[in-house]
Amino acid sequence: MIYHRRAVLGMGAAAGLLALPGCSSLPGLSLTEAVKRLLTLSSQNAFAEMLQPNGFFDSQIARIAVPDSLGGSRVTSIATALLRSKPIQDRLLRQVNRAAEEGAELAAPIVAEAIRNMSIADAVAIINGGPRAATSLLQGQLGDSLVDRMLPGIGNGLRLFDNEIINIVLSQATNVDFSSISRDVTNKVNDAIYRSIGAQEESIRANPRSTNDPLLITVLGAGKAF
Repeated sequence: MIYHRRAVLGMGAAAGLLALPGCSSLPGLSLTEAVKRLLTLSSQNAFAEMLQPNGFFDSQIARIAVPDSLGGSRVTSIATALLRSKPIQDRLLRQVNRAAEEGAELAAPIVAEAIRNMSIADAVAIINGGPRAATSLLQGQLGDSLVDRMLPGIGNGLRLFDNEIINIVLSQATNVDFSSISRDVTNKVNDAIYRSIGAQEESIRANPRSTNDPLLITVLGAGKAF
């Protein structure tokens, strides 16, 4: 698989920050540690996919839709009609998802740090919870942290439209508010990140042996035994 340089660097940083500690034995069978390892692997796998070239665009889970204000609202002029044309929408869709990659690269170290330092009041409930219980815990503890961190990078990415015609259309279309568009896309990327992590968590829970991690295999393989 071929990765471009920025994605490789982003993935390398994320993987380093999300690296798993070794586990040669299971003294005490720490359920708190199991939750953290589950989130670590889920996050590492999710960001590895999202930071590939076209990682968001090619994903059925993470793809970001074009905001309504860039073509989803009622046509009010020739400019907005052109903005909603398929060629322009296709270009906007790719640009929005490229901007999403910028956001995800900024989000990865925040997620890693949160997992390392997160407080887990009831690890048993998380282990025995739904297929995405740990992801829900992570999302609840992070709150709006990812949105605040990603917003500048995504805003910059959205300004780099790759086609002169799009720039002309956007300059003539009414009610195009880049601040609102950036916030809209950032919120969508935030949701996509948690969807992706949740999907990875669900997959790991379904087949913990795929992790080759003795602690996760033991804890998740035990079912509701705790």
